[in-house]
Amino acid sequence: MINVVIVEDNNVIREGLAALINGTPGYTCIGAYSNCEAFLNKLDSLPVDVVLMDIGLPGMSGIEGVKKAIEKKPGLNVLMLTVYEDSDKVFDALCAGACGYLVKKTPPSKLLEAIKDVHEGGSPMSSNVARQVITAFKETKIILTTDSIYELSRREIEVLSLLSDGDNYQEIADSLFISVDTVRHHIRNIYKKLHVHSQSEAVAKAIRKKII
Repeated sequence: MINVVIVEDNNVIREGLAALINGTPGYTCIGAYSNCEAFLNKLDSLPVDVVLMDIGLPGMSGIEGVKKAIEKKPGLNVLMLTVYEDSDKVFDALCAGACGYLVKKTPPSKLLEAIKDVHEGGSPMSSNVARQVITAFKETKIILTTDSIYELSRREIEVLSLLSDGDNYQEIADSLFISVDTVRHHIRNIYKKLHVHSQSEAVAKAIRKKII
């Protein structure tokens, strides 16, 4: 069972999402909030697996809400579900620690798939959003150096670069001729050195800091 929390100020959308999740086997909505403040007040007691978070909320924005939620519960899976598709909002959300980014016109079946994907460690994105992210990756020169202030090794930067290309652990292992366990070891080290908690956050920070 995947426990989902919704943070959305539009009553119709919030109730519709809750009905979709509760009406689907294997999913349950354990909380629905109209603002980040109410959600954050309850977070410690919520056995949540995935949070669906809007950006344009009254009071605290969804992006700030992601930051505070992950500070309270490191490793929390937050999936942005918003009307915004501009690159600044996308990267702000990913840098804040969001695991994925979908637009609200996403079909219900795709939304459910994305929730499952996030729960299993993936980083789903709507096609237009993914295209923006990929374009940004292509425009960024890969710098293989150990002189970074974060002291990433050459191999860690290679792993991070392949993550930014969308490769999964097995594909990275195959590309670098190492085991999947070794890939996991490198990614754990990357998280520690970059002070991040998710793949999306690691990639976004690496781009922002010109590591890749």
